[in-house]
Amino acid sequence: MPLKTHVRRLLKALGPGLITGASDDDPSGIGTYAIAGASLGYTTLWTALVTTPMMAAVQFVCAKVGMVSGLGLSGILRRHYPRAVLYPAVGGLVIANTLNVGVDIGAIAAGIDLLVPIPISYLIAPIALLILALLTFGSYGFIERTFKWLTLTLLAYIGASFLARPDWSQVLAGTFLALPSPTTAYLSTLVAILGTTVSPYLFFWQANMEVEEEIARGRRRLRQRQGASRSELKYAAWDVDIGMILSNIVMYFIILATAATLFEAGRTDIASAAEAAEALRPLAGDAAGTLFALGLIGTGFLAVPILAGSASYALSESFGWRYGLDEKPRHAKRFYAVIAISMLLGMLVNFLGLNPIQALFWMAVINGFLAGPLLVLIMLVANNREVMGNRVNGLATNVMGWMTALVMFAAAGGMILTWLLS
Repeated sequence: MPLKTHVRRLLKALGPGLITGASDDDPSGIGTYAIAGASLGYTTLWTALVTTPMMAAVQFVCAKVGMVSGLGLSGILRRHYPRAVLYPAVGGLVIANTLNVGVDIGAIAAGIDLLVPIPISYLIAPIALLILALLTFGSYGFIERTFKWLTLTLLAYIGASFLARPDWSQVLAGTFLALPSPTTAYLSTLVAILGTTVSPYLFFWQANMEVEEEIARGRRRLRQRQGASRSELKYAAWDVDIGMILSNIVMYFIILATAATLFEAGRTDIASAAEAAEALRPLAGDAAGTLFALGLIGTGFLAVPILAGSASYALSESFGWRYGLDEKPRHAKRFYAVIAISMLLGMLVNFLGLNPIQALFWMAVINGFLAGPLLVLIMLVANNREVMGNRVNGLATNVMGWMTALVMFAAAGGMILTWLLS
């Protein structure tokens, strides 16, 4: 096949993986990476390299499961596994996503507050209602097209990193030579980084979006969606790989920029969005707050619908309800009701007096604890011939997938151990 044809097909295939990668740098990710750089300097830069193949392997497995089975992860668990497996997995996801919706709405409000000095508490309800209205009466596609360009402001961290004139010997050491430190602060940060990078809600979202892509092509019946050619899987892998690489480039430079500015200045405890924004000052000067605010707003508006949507997809598939963001509310009432309830409960999280940046960090820690058990389930599904036929995982994918699960368990276990011993 000519190179031009390959490139054209690759560009056409870009979609769910690229969007998933963009949404992975959500406010929770931004806050966690900023705290990592500010509190620990360059010592966590290596995580961007290590997590890239982990993310790519896990998200490709989720994409393949959706493409081959024609179902989302919850639908597969419902059909092929006991309810004792299905309900805890989906319940844990829904609870975590609802909390995550809340802290991300708070982050959007904090971003708006940086632009217009309106108290954050006054902004929570209007933001939640706006996103809910767009999802219910508009489309996620509109939100995606409108706000994904704002996420490009995160690329400013690359320029800020260089203009801050970091100690490049420390940067290289933190990237290639650093080892995890057995302290509670370091291990909790590591769990948070892993939890916000290898995010549980993205597992479910990736599989469901592959199914939605199939439905959009007219394959509405399960029989029509089942199976995937080698070529389709290859281009899905490219889509996922590109999305994950771009996501982790942003991750790397957020840590680097905050390490080179905030950590070097001794400002190791970020207490507000305004303080986190200071990492962009070498590039943006007085406009640093504006640039950071746009990043929070853009990624928040991109991530909140995915968080609420993936929770609703999971519940709807679990109980056999009609679902889909392209369905009209009157045709999928329970699907949209779950989204509305998730948004409402998440909104209430913001009235508990939590610091928005710290809430983002600890939400990432919760995701880090949830990811390990879910990865075990995903790997079992991906190796189940009753579900996957002859498209079960190969050796390389299995090694990377199981290694990722082991890393998540080890980091969470290490954090618990240091808590107990401290």
